[in-house]
Amino acid sequence: MSEAPDPDPEVVELATKIFDLARQGRTEALAAYVDAGVPADLTNDRGDSLVMLAAYHGHAEAVRALLARGATPDQVNDRGQTPLAGAVFKGEADVIEALVEGGADPGAGTPSAVDTARMFGRAELLELFGAH
Repeated sequence: MSEAPDPDPEVVELATKIFDLARQGRTEALAAYVDAGVPADLTNDRGDSLVMLAAYHGHAEAVRALLARGATPDQVNDRGQTPLAGAVFKGEADVIEALVEGGADPGAGTPSAVDTARMFGRAELLELFGAH
């Protein structure tokens, strides 16, 4: 078996910048990179997608922009977590709405968004998830 080549430092630097844009909710810049060819489902070394990073940091508009550009709403990270479960954990109502509107499955992941809502006694979210 051959070893993977060392990553190009410039590629690593660009990827780091794009992940930071998602964390910071810099929607226009993030969308421009995706429009220019960066994969909408790009993941970091922990399997966190751009949607996961934007969702976890409370950036609903960035989540919507990524989903509109083909990002997967339920992409799990290396720990089996989904963006929707992360948004429920963080209490990010706008992000939850964006993900549900974007087709996120409340039953996906471990723990799922449904499990997380139950854990935190969020009956209104259980009702919302039941409607989808």
